[in-house]
Amino acid sequence: MKVLWLQSGGCGGCTQSLLCSEPRSLFDELADAGIEFLWHPALSLESGSEALHILEECAAGRLAFDVLCVEGAMLRGPNGTGKFHLMAGSGRPLTEWVERLAGHARWVFAIGSCTAYGGFSANTPGNPLEACGLQYDEQTPGGLLGRDFVAAGGLPVVNIAGCPTHPGWVVETLEKLALEGLSATDLDEFGRPLFYAGELVHHGCARNEYYEFKASAEKPSDLGCLMENLGCKGTQAHADCNLRPWNGSGSCLRGGFACIACTEPGFESPGHAFQETPKVAGIPLGLPTDMPKAWFVALAALSKSATPKRVRDNAVVDHPLIRPAIRKKGGGK
Repeated sequence: MKVLWLQSGGCGGCTQSLLCSEPRSLFDELADAGIEFLWHPALSLESGSEALHILEECAAGRLAFDVLCVEGAMLRGPNGTGKFHLMAGSGRPLTEWVERLAGHARWVFAIGSCTAYGGFSANTPGNPLEACGLQYDEQTPGGLLGRDFVAAGGLPVVNIAGCPTHPGWVVETLEKLALEGLSATDLDEFGRPLFYAGELVHHGCARNEYYEFKASAEKPSDLGCLMENLGCKGTQAHADCNLRPWNGSGSCLRGGFACIACTEPGFESPGHAFQETPKVAGIPLGLPTDMPKAWFVALAALSKSATPKRVRDNAVVDHPLIRPAIRKKGGGK
């Protein structure tokens, strides 16, 4: 399976993330699944005229490839010309290259939230870059390719969203496509692969005991739950970051940072500081996705009334002060 990869309006962070793929070498892992890069701007030897020759052959339909992966937002400005981002040496807007190549790809993957929904490039006031995703403009279907676009393999754009996206999400989506095939039932409502988007960041969070007792952190270094005061959206964000640690051991929450829901459309413009929790009458506006507000309020009141001293005290410090009690066994021992 041949993969052609382009980079557009973004930081290149998804490629940097991909290079951290574990536990095996990225190229060994892909090769064993029969996957190879036909061209990648950062990983391939070809550059300049050699790279343009490959792209032109693909865009003209003379060189077959399977998957078009695009990283970074589509920059349609100024005035729809796409000239804010020309493919070096070609004089053509990258948007034009993407449209031509998408017409010959069997599958099209949006790598990262910028490519999926527009991301930070689309967040500038007034969006002067006219940035968008491949098939979405934030939550609105459309984007560069249009809401009705379907690749030759029968699927719309597959949105491997994240900022940056987890290397495992990219590798496993490519492997599933190569070894088992990919169908519409494998994707959620926003085109994200369900094997990771079917989970919440909350699942597997190391702070879940604090969440259950509503023992909240008060400042960034505290051990407690970050939802009530410090902006955590882990109960609303669709991803398996805490079940599938980054680089084998890390996640935003394990590093002490609130989840900012980077896999969701529009995450980059929440309307408040990322590490603040907006509230009304003391109740967070961003509640768990599938919990009615009345239930949450009732559960929170009950949980706080039953919070063990250990959990309550440890929640507001940077290292545990009280360790779990040792329950003595029966029989007089």
